[in-house]
Amino acid sequence: MSAVNSVLVVGGGVSGAAVAILLAEAGVAVELVEIKSEVTAVGSGITLQGNALRVLRQLGVLESCAALGYESMKLVVRAPDPRATIVAELDDIPFGGPDLPSSMGMYRPDLARILMDRAEQAGVKIRYSTTTQSLEQDGAGVEVRFSTGSSGRYDLVVGADGVRSWTRRMLEIPLETRSLGMGAWRMFGPRPADVTSSQAIFGGPCYIAGVTPTSATSAYWFLVEPAQDRTTQTPQEQLADFLELSGAYHGPWDEVRGAFTDPRHLNYTWFEAHLLDAPWNRGRVVLIGDAAHVCPPTLAQGAAAGLEDAAVLAELLTTSTAVDDRLWAAFTARRYARVKTVVDASVQMAQWSLDRVQGDVPGLTRTIAALVSQAA
Repeated sequence: MSAVNSVLVVGGGVSGAAVAILLAEAGVAVELVEIKSEVTAVGSGITLQGNALRVLRQLGVLESCAALGYESMKLVVRAPDPRATIVAELDDIPFGGPDLPSSMGMYRPDLARILMDRAEQAGVKIRYSTTTQSLEQDGAGVEVRFSTGSSGRYDLVVGADGVRSWTRRMLEIPLETRSLGMGAWRMFGPRPADVTSSQAIFGGPCYIAGVTPTSATSAYWFLVEPAQDRTTQTPQEQLADFLELSGAYHGPWDEVRGAFTDPRHLNYTWFEAHLLDAPWNRGRVVLIGDAAHVCPPTLAQGAAAGLEDAAVLAELLTTSTAVDDRLWAAFTARRYARVKTVVDASVQMAQWSLDRVQGDVPGLTRTIAALVSQAA
């Protein structure tokens, strides 16, 4: 017997779509509201480590993702010299265990579309251009009023509405999201034939310059620099700055730079971090994914952590008999310490880059891999 019969999910990102799919597949009536007018995703590419792939397999979408994405089994490290000399080729660590690829790159909008299509297939009722205006809960459920003027009552509300979560604000939960002092350019572009795994160049005018294949023909290219306010720049000005910075990097960069012509394929974001103290629920409203925790992409664990949140929450809700303190204690026991370890490690990686010191990156990576290779 499930602890819930009806659930509202706020936010159609990776975490929200995942929890909606798993609950609907278990027979729960699920509604999902998304403030945007259509399926979309900010950014160009995403790296999905093995533990993220494990949840995608559970969702029944791994094959679809693999058909559009690009699996990787190693990291190529190059020097910031005119020849982009290869200095190391490191085998990837199996973040998801031995039966899954180490990681997979994907075009973000492809992943978003696959997950939302799967949610519809599972029976999730999806409403776009809609968000919540108010939440009023009692011991048995939550009354929700929507931006459309409609309302509904649910056994549980899941806030999966991102870093600036409106659900979190409505619950009056204070949480500081701090900038780490690094800004990342990401450009979606072509994949040279010899770029068959992720590559990184450390040093030069940026902290890191890298590329991750996202399909048989595409890749996302990134530069990480000291964080700057670029909100007043036009798209063409941003593209010009990206091209100027990229000119310091060679090897595969020289092969594709001429293809970087469309500013719509370029985005710029700051590295940020926050972690909500446990518990992540207030009564029958619970936060997951970026609404509860954010880390820089230094270990590529952001999406994976949100997917794990969704899987654990759905499991507990569909195998418990009540939404009570025991359920929330179990959720906290399985998520908080694990996520804190990942967030702390990701921030430490960023700090080493900021300080331009050679920290024990391989050792810390192995530690996190050993943790998350076991199911949450």
